[in-house]
Amino acid sequence: MTHIAVLGSTNMDLVTYVARAPERGETVTGREFRTVPGGKGANQAIAAARAGATVSMIGAVGNDAFGHRLRANLEHSGVDTDSLRTVEGPSGTAHIVVDDEGGNSIVVIPGANGTVDHLSPGDEGVIASADALLLQLEIPAAAVVAGARAAHRHGVRTVLTPSPVRPLPPELLAATDLLVPNEYEAVTLTGRTDPREAAAALLDLVPRVVVTLGATGCLYRARGTEPLVVPAPRVDAVDSTGAGDTFAGALAVALAEERPVREALSWAAAAAAISVQRAGASVSMPYRQEIEARYGA
Repeated sequence: MTHIAVLGSTNMDLVTYVARAPERGETVTGREFRTVPGGKGANQAIAAARAGATVSMIGAVGNDAFGHRLRANLEHSGVDTDSLRTVEGPSGTAHIVVDDEGGNSIVVIPGANGTVDHLSPGDEGVIASADALLLQLEIPAAAVVAGARAAHRHGVRTVLTPSPVRPLPPELLAATDLLVPNEYEAVTLTGRTDPREAAAALLDLVPRVVVTLGATGCLYRARGTEPLVVPAPRVDAVDSTGAGDTFAGALAVALAEERPVREALSWAAAAAAISVQRAGASVSMPYRQEIEARYGA
């Protein structure tokens, strides 16, 4: 079975559902509130596990009630948490507003994730045993760089989601095999407003790029090849929270299984399309049999 390692964040998502998000200084009335286990690292770990991989989660939770629930949620989805340490203090939280069009805005408070600023003993061994390492930017950059370098040393594919978007250290880019930004992140990193131009500019930094385009699908670029656009299935979105993480987790699995690039992208797009039809992040992520059914539809 494919083995995916994930180095990243675990958060409790505090989700408010509203007709429309408030403007600055405005108060609106919401219709529902939920606490949902999330965090980009944990989300990608669960997405990969449900897509059929053996998954190891490297990170930290606090010694609070959220921490216990976050760990249990990962384990319930089949994620190995032996490398998920518990630290003093609160777990990370993400404060999310979801509107009636399925759009969202998010404020992340790192909590325990802020303590993940290095690899702990045993982490490199976990990474070395994997077929791919999934990375994001909700933990300190030093740990992300250390993880990418460890993967690079051992010939393990690195897949980086540059979120929350920030300037990427050269040493991280040098150890990144595949960069998976959304359209906003691609524009922010390059200053190019056209996704094709942004993807082309990113190829100066990394060998392969997938720019996710929401309901439009995704754009794949690799050095020395023509652009590849893969459409997304048409669905009615309920909540897009976690869709990008679902895509990244499923894509890592598909590529590790050595599926052709177009097929891997379509398969990951099918997984993301299922997730946006459900509320929440990790709870919305589909299992392998659901992805196969949607992909073959």
